Amino acid sequence: MQIKKNDVNKTLTIFLLSHVIIWTLIPTFSNINLPLDTIEALAWGSDLDWGYNKHPPLSAFVVEVFYQLFKNQDWAYYFLSQLFVISSFFIVWKFSEDFFQNKIYGLISVLLLEGIYFYNFTTPEFNVYVCQLPFRALTVYFCWKSLKNNDTTSWLLFGLFAALGFLSHYLFLYLIVAIIIFFTILLTKQKKFNLKYLVPAFVFLIVLLPHLIWLKENNYITLTYALHRTGPEEQNFLNHLFYPLIFLGKQIGILIPFFIMLLLIISKFKRKFNLKDKKLLFLLIINIVPIILIFLTSLLMGIKIRTMWMSPFYLFMGVLFVYIFQNKIVLNKLKYFFLTFLILFIFSPMAYFYISITQTDKRTDYPGKRISKIVQEKWENNFINKIELVGGDEWHGGNLSYHLKSRPTWDNILEAKKTITSKDIDGGFVLIGNADILLKVCSGIFFEAETQGICMIGTKK
Repeated sequence: MQIKKNDVNKTLTIFLLSHVIIWTLIPTFSNINLPLDTIEALAWGSDLDWGYNKHPPLSAFVVEVFYQLFKNQDWAYYFLSQLFVISSFFIVWKFSEDFFQNKIYGLISVLLLEGIYFYNFTTPEFNVYVCQLPFRALTVYFCWKSLKNNDTTSWLLFGLFAALGFLSHYLFLYLIVAIIIFFTILLTKQKKFNLKYLVPAFVFLIVLLPHLIWLKENNYITLTYALHRTGPEEQNFLNHLFYPLIFLGKQIGILIPFFIMLLLIISKFKRKFNLKDKKLLFLLIINIVPIILIFLTSLLMGIKIRTMWMSPFYLFMGVLFVYIFQNKIVLNKLKYFFLTFLILFIFSPMAYFYISITQTDKRTDYPGKRISKIVQEKWENNFINKIELVGGDEWHGGNLSYHLKSRPTWDNILEAKKTITSKDIDGGFVLIGNADILLKVCSGIFFEAETQGICMIGTKK
């Protein structure tokens, strides 16, 4: 099967549009509630800051922009997530143009990503990993463009997007370390330092400065949470072997569909590596070194590597393997590749829809809208002022903040209070959480909704 060069762009456009439409509509119709990480980002976004207790600030900034545009329309946040996914696909495509003379190879590099479930099944949940995708792609793209063209604009954009990637999630640091390793190798070979190498580093630090100040002022709470998530409190010697092996096993499993698609179009899976090839060296380092660094982190520290952390790591894996085996690719076998791609492209959203409909105990089945409607009606029947604040954890309080008419600020106020009165805050506020605890501390109107305790305090009619 052959695709004419003029048809490659058309095929890519159809793929990107189909992807964003399918993965926006499927969760919109199958889910009752937004996923956990999206609600958390919305909760943080209700009170914008330069950092939060779990993550850097960018994901909250992004969803708050969409909230201001679309309010509490669930489809908008599924659409937002897919915009980030397909924009990263498109950047990978643009990046590949410097590596392949035949555009079909660039198309294959992008379509191979449909074989990795990080870029389809998990994407309806807009989270810090999805947020990182386009900035990771742009960082790699402008890093390569800077090296190729040595123009100031590319160096500036390289630093900017690297900073935005880091502000999405700290694991972006592994890509930055890999890029530093590449520059170190480059300097060793060239034995000449280009002062423009300092431009992205300067921009990176300037953009990061407000967050670094916030971190210091908040006792590095985000870093503490990150360390806690790895489970270091469970340390024993076997963890240094057990966790890395689990990590490797999961990554192999995740990449099986990717390699099946690749094998369908390759005549031989043998290839000699020429590390003098600058393009190959760059692709190897940005793809493989971050994974090696994650593995070494698990090996040396004996910590868990959570599967979702790896979501952004494979964006350029298609470009790498197609570049390595481009002389072994048999274009006449493309019909088998496209058939397998189509099966995966259809199966993944069908599986998501089926699971979403048949399993009724997921976060996306939480009756957040119904609870908020009950709270809104009771508030309007008892108080004259607006709800200015909601308290509770990010999930329960975040759902109220998202659904209530006044878009109240979320704050986990109960952590610091034994009793709550109207003197604690200007305006009205609602707290949601454990019914037994709230009943004891509530000085206003208390009731239960869908197993959750609700405390409302405001100016009574």
